[in-house]
Amino acid sequence: MAQSVNTHSGVTLKPFTAEDDTNLREALKRCSAATYEAAAQFRKTGNTEHLPAIVLGIIERYVEPDLRAKLKDADDDLRVIEDLGIDSLTMMEIVILVEDVLQMTINNEELRHLRTVGDVKTFIECKVRGLPLPKPTKFIPIEQIVSVMPIQPPFLFLGEASVNAHGANAKYKISGQEFFLQGHFKDNPVLPASIMLEALGQLAVLFLIEGQVGEAGKTVDHRTIFFTSCEGVRCHRVCRPGDVLSLSIKPKRLKSPLATFEGQIRVGQEKAAIAEEITLTFGFAEEVAQPVPQVAPAEQPVALNPAKSAVNA
Repeated sequence: MAQSVNTHSGVTLKPFTAEDDTNLREALKRCSAATYEAAAQFRKTGNTEHLPAIVLGIIERYVEPDLRAKLKDADDDLRVIEDLGIDSLTMMEIVILVEDVLQMTINNEELRHLRTVGDVKTFIECKVRGLPLPKPTKFIPIEQIVSVMPIQPPFLFLGEASVNAHGANAKYKISGQEFFLQGHFKDNPVLPASIMLEALGQLAVLFLIEGQVGEAGKTVDHRTIFFTSCEGVRCHRVCRPGDVLSLSIKPKRLKSPLATFEGQIRVGQEKAAIAEEITLTFGFAEEVAQPVPQVAPAEQPVALNPAKSAVNA
């Protein structure tokens, strides 16, 4: 059977026969018509731009109806288990259907670290195109954020965050107790636009610290990270106490000593603010080697080192 290769995506194409079309319709009979259309176009053209619609459509098929609205937001940071209620067995059903529709094979071991919708979409595209698999999303609780960030409360405007190879996301709820709201404005508390930009800048700092940026044997030194410039800023919405800000940043250029990001803040589906370029300066520090634990020979008793025990304690 003749095959061709889509030179743009590197996908090997096979003729899409009437029998293939019938089988595809049967496989996706409980998915939306848009999912079938995207899958058919991918099978015919190999265009990987159709993959997100296919993946989201298949995931939607297995999500409880009352949770499907979350997928409409196209939020790549949605957690498969916590936010969409998909357990390991259901995930296997999703994988089997993806394999059937895209005519590919997925190793079960590769699924262990897929925690978000974005992880799944990126994983599928890399598998289809034969690209190296990126590191999975890292979720960072507020306690860890406080422990690694040079900025501290009450001037820290990040809640739970996540970092992956493509950027970072975080949420921050305006409590109404922020010290600056007492005077901004009198009897009309409004989050300053400068604080929204500060929050995006802080998320960029977190990405530099936690995002595996840098060179072999070196890590980003948080003491060297400072704000440099911000361009293309626009505010679209007034933010008040009770609003939950969804912050996202993506790196545009990363080359020491400068890192430039684009950032966006939403409240629900409403755009609150965007920054086309936020630039920070940063530097590296030598990575501290972790001590290798000493293993005593089996035939000799293990003696505790009091000094070492005190450090580990």
